[in-house]
Amino acid sequence: MDGRRAALAGAEQTRAAAGQEAKPLSALRGPLHGLTVLDLSRVLAGPWASQILGDLGAEVWKIERPETGDDTRLWGPPFMQGPDGPSDAAYYLCANRNKRSVAIDFSTPEGATLVRRLAERADIVVENFKTGALARYGLDYASLSADNPGLIYCSVTGFGQTGPYASRGGYDFLIQGMSGLMSVTGRPDDEPGAGPIKVGLPVSDLFTGLYAATAILAALHHRTATGEGQHIDCALLDSQVAVLVNQGMNHIVGGLTPGRLGNSHPNVVPYREFQTADGHVLVACGNDGQFRNLCDLLNLPDLAADPRFRDNVGRLRDRRELEATLGAAIRQWTSGDFFAAMEARGVPGGPINRIDQILADPQVAARGLLKRMERSDGTPVTVIGYPSQLSRTPATYRIAPQSLGASTAEVLALLGVDEAERAALRDKGIIRDGR
Repeated sequence: MDGRRAALAGAEQTRAAAGQEAKPLSALRGPLHGLTVLDLSRVLAGPWASQILGDLGAEVWKIERPETGDDTRLWGPPFMQGPDGPSDAAYYLCANRNKRSVAIDFSTPEGATLVRRLAERADIVVENFKTGALARYGLDYASLSADNPGLIYCSVTGFGQTGPYASRGGYDFLIQGMSGLMSVTGRPDDEPGAGPIKVGLPVSDLFTGLYAATAILAALHHRTATGEGQHIDCALLDSQVAVLVNQGMNHIVGGLTPGRLGNSHPNVVPYREFQTADGHVLVACGNDGQFRNLCDLLNLPDLAADPRFRDNVGRLRDRRELEATLGAAIRQWTSGDFFAAMEARGVPGGPINRIDQILADPQVAARGLLKRMERSDGTPVTVIGYPSQLSRTPATYRIAPQSLGASTAEVLALLGVDEAERAALRDKGIIRDGR
């Protein structure tokens, strides 16, 4: 047994002797333990990517402006209540756990120098400034990789580093519209409330953050094999176009220009919401057998036997007549009785929950999605955790979303910056360190 394995075994024995469940250190630290992320991003797409890396065990240094910090700290109400009253907005809390807040103004020469020194110690940089904006501070990929060739540098922008739109700023709402997403989201023109509508969450930001995290992990694997770092160019528009999925392929393969269908599916019928006697239910029949089971529980044998509806091609073609018949039958049921009947017959379906209902759902509780954390001042923070459950190296919850500059002194100490130097920088407004 080599030294590393012996150390792990010894740690497990120590915990066992203390009455704790013996878990390997990798499970306590996360699979990315030992990696350092310098996070220059703010708002959502970049912070979402860096939070994923933090959840998986990476050390994340979040660089923020000393005066106000990340923009989303002020995106409220609601605001978290701390010992001294309202503090950070809920929006900030959703994407900034497992990070150390380091408040440095890198628009100043002294601040930029500090951040460049931190970059020399980092494995990964995540930034979401306008294309070319960080070059003026020597914080672009070319400058930082010259001193750290193994650096993985991920740029998240609205439109990418190239192309005619590269210089534009990109926001989730704009990307939802430009990408075609809003053209297929909303009620069709012949229904009340018709018109394009954005998704109720900033999905273009979130998709981009997920793609960025995936690309970073791929670059890490490449670096392990070759020692080479690289520049990753992630764009909100690219990411949203990539997840047009079946709607995009409907156009490429069939020449179709998809439109708004409300809650109906462009390719599968019946697959939509229906009104019940006391609310609404979702019905999602993915195959012919499920459709026949639905007809059976609704006592509609003639519908199941109708040649027009035997397969999805016919159901899609004559969807209006079919859905009208199904809707009239479903309206006779209460939602609870219909859910139970669908489950008994193997017909996929479910409710349309409010946010408060799903967060209190027993399935969410059983999966442990809500995690209680605590700030250094004792303020409790409940967060929605990392969703994938790794059997040997699960996500960890080590640092609650920090107050602005809470870790500045700790991180700068790694550079040998002592209290006297910090005081001078603090007096100039270059840093904020919680004092």
